[in-house]
Amino acid sequence: PLALGLYTVNAVYGDTITMPCRLEVPEGLMFGKWKYEMPNGSPVFIAFRSSTKKNVQYDDVPDYKDRLSLSENYTLSIKNARISDEKRFVCMLVTEDDVSEEPTIVKVFKQPSQPEILHQADSLETEKLQMLGECVARDSYPEGNVTWYKNGRVLQPMEEVVVINLQKIVDKSTGLFTMTSSLQYMPTKEDANAKFSCIVTYYGPSGQKTIQSEPVVFDVHYPTEKVSIQVLSQSSTIKEGDNITLKCSGNGNPPPREFLFYIPGETEGIKSSDTYVMTDVRRNATGEYKCSLTDKSMMDSTTITVHYLDLQLTPSGEVTKQIGEALPVSCTISSSRNATVFWIKDNIRMQTSPSFSSLQYQDAGNYICETTLQEVEGLKKRQTLKLIVEGKPQIKMTKKTNTNKMSKTIICHVEGFPKPAVQWTVTGSGSIINKAKETKYVNGKFSSKIVIAPEENVTLTCIAENQLERTVTSLNVSAISIPEYDEPEDRNDDNSEKVNDQAKLIVGIVVGLLLAALVAGVVYWLYVKKSKTASKHVDKDLGNIEENKKLEENNHKSET
Repeated sequence: PLALGLYTVNAVYGDTITMPCRLEVPEGLMFGKWKYEMPNGSPVFIAFRSSTKKNVQYDDVPDYKDRLSLSENYTLSIKNARISDEKRFVCMLVTEDDVSEEPTIVKVFKQPSQPEILHQADSLETEKLQMLGECVARDSYPEGNVTWYKNGRVLQPMEEVVVINLQKIVDKSTGLFTMTSSLQYMPTKEDANAKFSCIVTYYGPSGQKTIQSEPVVFDVHYPTEKVSIQVLSQSSTIKEGDNITLKCSGNGNPPPREFLFYIPGETEGIKSSDTYVMTDVRRNATGEYKCSLTDKSMMDSTTITVHYLDLQLTPSGEVTKQIGEALPVSCTISSSRNATVFWIKDNIRMQTSPSFSSLQYQDAGNYICETTLQEVEGLKKRQTLKLIVEGKPQIKMTKKTNTNKMSKTIICHVEGFPKPAVQWTVTGSGSIINKAKETKYVNGKFSSKIVIAPEENVTLTCIAENQLERTVTSLNVSAISIPEYDEPEDRNDDNSEKVNDQAKLIVGIVVGLLLAALVAGVVYWLYVKKSKTASKHVDKDLGNIEENKKLEENNHKSET
């Protein structure tokens, strides 16, 4: 490189400076020398080398003691480059007839330390010009320049908004510069998360370079401009018994710490921190909730609905009724939204609501009326009705001769609740028969059966007894040897209903046929009666004719 037309060596601070002698070695060279020039132009010799004796001598110059090295080709090296080494050095080659000289300019460069932002403001307030901090870069040569950035963009000076002041201080002992750039800044609310940094631009041996500081974010304080209220809840809906936490917040920095909460039914605001908790809320907590700053300057509101569900089953609990009685049942629902209601009987869901105009034994059971609000998680109510249908024992006895003609089966059909106890006796002897077999007790009905082979006519008695009454019924049974009408055995449950339906159909047909026969008989009777009346009239007329004939004959005889 050339500086002002002269050969220049660029060196890094602390490294070794190497300066070749750019002269051709002439014939008859006696020795070579190096010197540097003082600012006033006077020379200072620092190194000597003889061409004949090959010995090297270094002048007693304090700044270069133990730092110099002169090679055979007269290249001068200076260790541990300093800023003071920036001089004009001259290589001299001497013969008997001539002295040749070639100057070299030395330039020393030092990269500054990474800049850092010191004396940072603890916080910044909007609409106020204040010291943000100082960007410091040390030990630079030559001096560098400092530029401030915000979010990667250069901060240009602006009166009362951006004020930058740069100071450069030289260390006299080293000649190195320290650059300090202070920044005064008027922040806005948008600077809350802004990243501020500074960059030092300096020159090195290869040209211009830059070093950037670590970015810094400042705590920007600004007043609250808006408050907001929200409901903190684990569920999207609130039901009776839940806890409600209200949270009020302001968009200022730092945020407000105290607020006024306005609760439905309260005329004055309740002073609290940013949260207000209500436990085990009821339906009367439904309404509009508000919060504001303590000076009431700003306010926000929200509406809360506390969902509820009431169920009233009438009657409920354990209810005992008599068979045939009526029992009105109602399940009344009161809720904050439309509720779903369904009935369960003995763990089976019913298709319709129960209605009892005439209670039967099969109506007895455990009833549950249950209701839910589909939109509200966990809101469900139920009440139970345990229905007991009681009835006095009712007995019907039947008999039939078995197919083998060797025995007869006597059946006592019993209805009643609680389940009656059945006892068989033989009338006359009063003996008790203990070999009866009972069918399953279903819907208040069952039957007791005995098989006998009587050698003579007997009377059997069936006794059914529960807590309500004792019922006795007897049945005459002929001996096996005596033929008698065998009554069909009644069938229970579904078969009984089918037989009853078939019997009703047969009775209906028979009654219809009887009515038709009766009508036909009446018609026939009227027809016969009419025919007999007409016959009598004819006979009467014929009698009159014969009588007239006899009179005429008699008259003729008398005349004769």
